[in-house]
Amino acid sequence: MPQLIDAPAQIPVPGGKQIDEYAGRVVSGDTAVSVAVMTAPPGWSEPAQQPDFDEITVVLTGDVVVEHAGGSLHVRAGQAVITRAGERVRFSVGPGGAHYVAVCVPAFGLDLAHRDPE
Repeated sequence: MPQLIDAPAQIPVPGGKQIDEYAGRVVSGDTAVSVAVMTAPPGWSEPAQQPDFDEITVVLTGDVVVEHAGGSLHVRAGQAVITRAGERVRFSVGPGGAHYVAVCVPAFGLDLAHRDPE
C-alpha cells in the first residue's frame, strides 16, 4: 500500500543546515534508501566522512563543494554528483548557501557516515 508522507521530518544540523527527510530511517523507517531536501546557509561545511552508502546529490540552487582524494568538485545548480560508499568526502557550500536533494542508498544513518570528529 502506498505510504503518504504528509510532512518531512525536520532534522536540525550543527551550523544551521536544515534537513527535511521525506523517506528514510527517521520519517518512514526505510533502511534501503533515504531522500532528503537540504538547505545549507552560506559557508556551511561538515567534517570529512567515509560513509557506508552511495549518495546522489542534486543541487537546486547555489553550489555544493565536494572535497575528495583527487581534489574538489564544484557542483552548481542544475548539476548532480554521485559519491560512492567507502570514498572519503567532505561537503560544504559556497558563499550563497545551497538548496539540494540528497538520495542515499542504503538510507543515511549517522552511524553509517563515519564522520571525522569535529
